Amino acid sequence: MSVTAQDVKTLRERTGAGMMECKRALEEANGDADKAIEILRVKGQAKAAKRGEREASEGVVTSYVHSDRIGVLVEVNCETDFVARTDEFKEFARDIALHVAGAAPRWVSEDDVPPEELEAEREVLAQQADTSKPPEVQQKMTEGRLRKWLESAVLLDQEHVHTDKHEGRTIEQLRTDISTKTGENVVIRRFARFQVGD
Repeated sequence: MSVTAQDVKTLRERTGAGMMECKRALEEANGDADKAIEILRVKGQAKAAKRGEREASEGVVTSYVHSDRIGVLVEVNCETDFVARTDEFKEFARDIALHVAGAAPRWVSEDDVPPEELEAEREVLAQQADTSKPPEVQQKMTEGRLRKWLESAVLLDQEHVHTDKHEGRTIEQLRTDISTKTGENVVIRRFARFQVGD
């Protein structure tokens, strides 16, 4: 069953979960919205999304410099100054800055990717598809490669560069973990990465 953009939008409005999480949940549930909501709940996305409605106006700006050649500034927000001052929250922000230095993401979330850039990448990948395959197979291959491209370019989709320490978890999973532990909405607001010669 193919999932439409309207289905994804409707589920996103109902749960507050991210666009791609909603799409994956709908695909897993064969288009059944109620089953998709259950899938999101099981994965903790719906709970984190409810927290996402609360304003995160406190937080920290953290820096990380690697070998005097790469520098990163990251803003991570939470709801209260109390949480922002905890060692665990500061360590999370530093972990994110270190990751940005190593992985060089371009955007924080998939929602930040300009639609024209996403379409341009989809076009390039579609032209690279194996034309000897049926059109539906070509489309699936293109979408799979687009997913890989997003995972390499979007911070929240990336696995943390310290795979041993974080057991291959994505930045979004780590963000959800600290949000669950603190009981607050935790948001990676923005980052800037500087590299000598770039």
